[in-house]
Amino acid sequence: MTVESTAARKPRRGAGAKRTAAKKPPGAKTELVQLLTPEGKRVKTAENAPYEAYVADITTEDMRGLYRDMVLTRRFDAEATSLQRQGELGLWASLLGQEAAQIGSGRATREDDYVFPTYREHGVAWCRGVDPTNLLGMFRGVNNGGWDPNSNNFHLYTIVIGSQTLHATGYAMGVAKDGADSAVIAYFGDGASSQGDVAESFTFSAVYNAPVVFFCQNNQWAISEPTERQTRVPLYQRAQGYGFPGVRVDGNDVLACLAVTKWALERARRGEGPTLVEAYTYRMGAHTTSDDPTKYRADEEREAWEAKDPIQRLRSYLESETDTNEGFFAELEAESEALGRRVREVVRAMPDPDHFAIFENVYADGHALVDEERAQFAAYQASFADEGEGK
Repeated sequence: MTVESTAARKPRRGAGAKRTAAKKPPGAKTELVQLLTPEGKRVKTAENAPYEAYVADITTEDMRGLYRDMVLTRRFDAEATSLQRQGELGLWASLLGQEAAQIGSGRATREDDYVFPTYREHGVAWCRGVDPTNLLGMFRGVNNGGWDPNSNNFHLYTIVIGSQTLHATGYAMGVAKDGADSAVIAYFGDGASSQGDVAESFTFSAVYNAPVVFFCQNNQWAISEPTERQTRVPLYQRAQGYGFPGVRVDGNDVLACLAVTKWALERARRGEGPTLVEAYTYRMGAHTTSDDPTKYRADEEREAWEAKDPIQRLRSYLESETDTNEGFFAELEAESEALGRRVREVVRAMPDPDHFAIFENVYADGHALVDEERAQFAAYQASFADEGEGK
C-alpha cells in the first residue's frame, strides 16, 4: 500500500468593537475558489487575487509540508480503520478524501486561536499538535477524549451533531469581550448544517459580531442523505440571510483552503465578525465503519471524485512545478510506515479503563444514589472473582 492510495488515508480589540456591515467577500463572482486544479496546475484569476495574497509567500518547502501533513493524516486514518476492522476499536469515522480541507484550514490557524471540531477532524488535530494516538482512546472506549483541550486550543471531539458551533460561538463572544485578537473556528459537515444549533450559532455570532469562522466540510452525504435533500441553495449562501459573508472553496485544493481560511480568520481578528466557509469536497469512504455507502451511492460518483484526490493533486504539482525528487517521497513513505506501526502498538497497549470511573463527576458534591449504585457495581464485579476462585 502506498501512502497516496485512496484505499488507505497585535493590536487588541476592545469589547465594544463596532459591528461592521457584512461585505461581499472577494471572489464572490466565482462559484468555487480554486488555486490548484485537479491536474496540479496553479490557477490565478482576478476574482481569486484577494485570496492569493494570503499564500503569495508560500515556498516549495511549505508545499512539501502540506503534502506530508496530508499523507501522514491519511495513513493514520487508514490504520484506525484497519484497527476497527480487527476489533481493536469500537467505531471509526474516516476523513478519507477530506485531507485538503482539514490540513489547509488547520494550518491557517494561529497558536492562540481556538478550534472546535466534530469527530472526524483528525487532520486538524494533527495541525494543532495533538498526538494522533490520543484520538483513538475514545473510539476504543478507554477514555472520554484523550487530551487536554487547553494544551493545544483544540476542543474534545463532539459527537452530538452541530452542538459544537454553539460552544464555539459562545467562546468567540467571550474572546471579543476579553479584547483579545485571536479567532475561533468551528468545524461541521453538510448534515450538521441542517441542525437548529447551527442556525442559532449563525444568529448569535452575527448579532454579537463574534470572531468565529464556521468551516463546513460539505462531503456531499449526511450518512445516506445527499445535500440536495437538505438545501435548495449552495450551503455557503445561507450566510447571506444572517448578515455575514459566505464563500465556497474547492475542498480538495489544500492551497485554496489555506488561503480562504486565513482570509476568514484575519477578518474575524479585525473585529469584522463571522464567516461561513463551505469546503466543497467528498467523503470517499464510509460515514463511519458501521456504514455501507454502496447501498446509497453510485460507484461512478465515487470514481469521479477519486480523480480529484487532494493528495495526488498536490503530488502532481510538486512533481511538475518544483524540484521535489523521488527521495522526498521515499522518505515520506518510510515515515508513513513508521507512523502506522506506532499507531498499532500504542492502541494495543492501551490499558483497560477504570470500571468505576463512570461514577465520578456525576454530581459536584456526591450523591447517595450514586454511592449506592457504585456499591452494587462493586459487588457485581467481585462476583466474577468469587467464581474464579470456585466459591
